Amino acid sequence: MARINLLPWREAERKRRQQEFGMMVMFGVMITLFLLVGAHMQIESQINAQAQRNSYLQREIDEVERQITEIRDLDKTKANLLARMNIIQELQSSRPQIVHLFDEVVSTLPDGVFLDLISQSGTQVEMVGQAQSNARVSSFMRNIEESLWLGNPRLDFIESKESTGTGLSHFKLTASQISQIAEVKK
Repeated sequence: MARINLLPWREAERKRRQQEFGMMVMFGVMITLFLLVGAHMQIESQINAQAQRNSYLQREIDEVERQITEIRDLDKTKANLLARMNIIQELQSSRPQIVHLFDEVVSTLPDGVFLDLISQSGTQVEMVGQAQSNARVSSFMRNIEESLWLGNPRLDFIESKESTGTGLSHFKLTASQISQIAEVKK
């Protein structure tokens, strides 16, 4: 029998298998890298798409917030205008009341009573004056109580003739103005 040395063939086969294995590993690494790059690009694409959606939503939210601010400003302007209109309507309705007030003061003022000052704050009318006697001040208060346009007289102070040195008593009287329009509405 002839002696055949199979070692170089086995060695060559081993080298071929190692090369094949190396090629397969290299091919697997390349496929893995390709898949990783593809997955990375896909994820980046999704991130960019989501960022664009978020940006769009933020722009829309900003626009809605701007509109809400405009609406609030318009509501404030509307409230201010309504308040002004109400004040104007109140002034228009109370316009004749000052005429009635002066008319009532003249008609309720008894002889011997002189007014130095009349001031009004809201519906409160303050009258400062002089009288020949305390009885005339009392008469003035009774007349105010019976008046249609004045009521609730309150004497704040009265100084006697002797302490003033003028021969007249000084007094300060507060009364409430009564609105006949408000009375009709009740």
